[in-house]
Amino acid sequence: MQARLQLPSPAKLNLMLHITGRREDGYHLLQSVFQFIDLCDRLEFTVNSDGGIRRQGVNTPVAPADDILLTAARLLQARFEVDKGIDIGVDKRIPVGGGLGGGSSNAATCLLALNQLWELDLSLRQLAEIGLGLGADVPVFVHGRAAWATGIGEELQAIDLQESIYVVIDPASSVSTEQIFAAQELTRNCDPITIRAFLRGAGTNVCEPVVRKLYPRVGEAIDWLNQFGAARMSGTGACVFAEVDSLAQAETVKSLVPKPWAGYVARAMNRHPVHQQLGLLD
Repeated sequence: MQARLQLPSPAKLNLMLHITGRREDGYHLLQSVFQFIDLCDRLEFTVNSDGGIRRQGVNTPVAPADDILLTAARLLQARFEVDKGIDIGVDKRIPVGGGLGGGSSNAATCLLALNQLWELDLSLRQLAEIGLGLGADVPVFVHGRAAWATGIGEELQAIDLQESIYVVIDPASSVSTEQIFAAQELTRNCDPITIRAFLRGAGTNVCEPVVRKLYPRVGEAIDWLNQFGAARMSGTGACVFAEVDSLAQAETVKSLVPKPWAGYVARAMNRHPVHQQLGLLD
């Protein structure tokens, strides 16, 4: 049995985010487009024989009790009565709470890794169903394809997009997703659009006006980045991004990002790198 895996855990961008309604249970019905970027956390999984599930060598501000990476491992262990444990090293590079899906990505990478290390032989569909119980964004990372998302974000259709170069800015502002989705002024009645319309340039992020009002620093980052390209917000923020023409331009823009903001250069990816590393490509 393989005992160790070192895997990347990529961030995602929401290239658009519309809300088309709301279910009776309070969940919002969405239309969104997910694409991965090569800004990645690095995770190392080492099987242990004592059954413990532990983080080691961690540089993350997320408390163990709040880390869905550990929740994912415990859930999988309990559901399939696994007598082995796992030690997980975390090298955190994705901004926490920035709308880039770092936590969901970590949980998905954990499910993919443990499926192999614990020899569970679960399908991606089964893993995605487990992941959905951890968070609405987890399935897209499990399935590993850039996707058009509907439902509450879990109904996914693979989509091939241009793998652009982006400048991503973290404006040092932590946005509460719950606060944004609870805001009275949030637009919840968007007319549905088609993939074809999106590819022709339709689509916005309806959360942006609410975040601008409640978190002015995010609005300042959008306005600043608009100098260099059409700036957008990912998810409910706080991170914002803009497509640029080249890596050289991206590096130049990154060098100009005002402090205390953090800037990143990222290339979009239509496929999750873990799928290639674990031989999950279709």
